[in-house]
Amino acid sequence: MKADLTAPHFTDETKAREALEAIRWPSGPVCPHCGVIDNATRMQGKTTRPGLLKCGDCRKPFSVTIGTLYERSHIPLHKWLLATHLLASSKKGISAHQLHRLLGLTYKSAWFMTHRIREAMGPVAGEPPMGGEGKTVEADETYIGRKRGFEKKNAYFHKQAVVSLVERGGRARSFKVDRATPHAIRGIVAKNVDAKSALMTDDARAYKMAGKEFASHDAVNHSKGEYGYGNVHTNTIEGFYSIFKRGMKGVYQHCGEQHLQRYLHEFDFRYSNRTAMGVSDTERAEKALKGIEGKRLTYRQTYGQPETPSLG
Repeated sequence: MKADLTAPHFTDETKAREALEAIRWPSGPVCPHCGVIDNATRMQGKTTRPGLLKCGDCRKPFSVTIGTLYERSHIPLHKWLLATHLLASSKKGISAHQLHRLLGLTYKSAWFMTHRIREAMGPVAGEPPMGGEGKTVEADETYIGRKRGFEKKNAYFHKQAVVSLVERGGRARSFKVDRATPHAIRGIVAKNVDAKSALMTDDARAYKMAGKEFASHDAVNHSKGEYGYGNVHTNTIEGFYSIFKRGMKGVYQHCGEQHLQRYLHEFDFRYSNRTAMGVSDTERAEKALKGIEGKRLTYRQTYGQPETPSLG
């Protein structure tokens, strides 16, 4: 896909469908009903909707959006592709209000679109642990927003807690937690980081227990004004949090607790597929489009249901 925002697949429905088919089906159409590859014919009837195919094995009709986050959407496909590209290529995100103006949609539709795209950016089941022998993973926690029904206190209990892991020169994974307790942090770190990794944290007590399970564990003592010496620092994850907080405060401004994990998916996805890792804006958007497969998200689910981390 070209990065040119005036490219045909961003303005024409047929071109958009062809582009998505090329991304999802590089070896030919895949039937979502029986899984057969490249044994389908296009249906040509006058009343047949564009893009409909019929499987040569199970004889059932399907299209490129069946079995994806786009299924049953009334929003034109070319607008989905453009919205995905804009969200994937904007370093700190793009608001639903801006998408609603750019794409000529209602705010409600644009808001729902962004959450479905974030769902596509979420982690893939079976992803390998972060780090490994000779690699360093930094771990830290941060707090953002305010929990509903909690008054402001000094101990951050009123804020939404986030635990993140960032591999130096690699990926990021973030998790919304009720409280960043030693037990919660140890579970996340142990499940998502290879035990052969070098773990780098600050001097919080929560990481002392987790650090014993790795090849090495070094910490910087922030309470004494220490922010790094040599290879011992948490600058990588601090940089990640800087981008995350600028996006959340400057672009999105407010995030309900039930939606926070999807926003974390978005920032993790862009960081893990950043330009410094050789991933262009176009390739990043294509990867997000591949993530729509096998997922469904209704407006009722998006608006009303709390979420739990996929890998935590």
